[in-house]
Amino acid sequence: MKRILAILTLAGVVVSAANAIDDYKLGPDSMEQAGVPKGEIVDYKLDSKVFPGTTRDWWIYVPKQYDGKQPACVMVFQDGKGYKDPKGIYRATVVMDNLIHKKEIPVMIGVFINPGLFAGKDPKKGGSNRSFEYDSLTPQYAEFLEKEILAEVSKKYKIRSDAAGRGIGGASSGGICAFTVAWERPDMFSKVLSHVGSFTNIRGGDRYPGIIRKADKKNIRVFLQDGSNDLDNTAGNWYLGNLQMEKALQFKSYDHKTVWGDGKHNGIHGGAILPESMRWLWRDTPAVKAD
Repeated sequence: MKRILAILTLAGVVVSAANAIDDYKLGPDSMEQAGVPKGEIVDYKLDSKVFPGTTRDWWIYVPKQYDGKQPACVMVFQDGKGYKDPKGIYRATVVMDNLIHKKEIPVMIGVFINPGLFAGKDPKKGGSNRSFEYDSLTPQYAEFLEKEILAEVSKKYKIRSDAAGRGIGGASSGGICAFTVAWERPDMFSKVLSHVGSFTNIRGGDRYPGIIRKADKKNIRVFLQDGSNDLDNTAGNWYLGNLQMEKALQFKSYDHKTVWGDGKHNGIHGGAILPESMRWLWRDTPAVKAD
């Protein structure tokens, strides 16, 4: 059954029942604006010890408002190349430029990370470590972020170490990865953004709704986006998996928000509502505590 929001207005994006499937458009907060300072993006490469044999590209976004005196918040994105592309579907750095400039989100460092690749192997033929890193329900990726990524970021920039000042997001397997990191380490991340998240049986992710219901409530905030025309295959039904996540979060009274549409397995809808998603995630962010 197709579930469509009759009229949904988010950050200037209007979706109506008369629209075609995936007919979502980027709003002004996803466009470069005159007079808005542009942050800097610095390229890095990493040979991982937590995921032995893998190498990856990753990037740090630094907003113009960062002064090096006050610790900045942190937002991590999986599949970072796609999220940081200023002409792509998400345009996260453009969104961050605009929202930081308008003081609608705190000053924050963006960390954009690609999945690991095995040297000399074709990424399309088993040379990518993406599914293992993203879909596994273990603390290993959180360990990777803590020891190899955030440790390096903190050498270069002054960042917040408290969970209230850190968020993490991604799409598909990157979405469930974001949730796993916060679930395993709520002391390290308190904010989760999932676009078309793979809460299905790729590596056991379909178990999360049951796990959430039985576990003690954790101090995390969760934003879920998906569409009724998402994937339906041997691993499960992606839309149903996200609906089950919504019900589990609701049952345990988590601070959560869901936005459902009619989209397929892509970032079109998630990109269109990224500004509003970021505003919701980072609302009422407490100031950093004095040392």
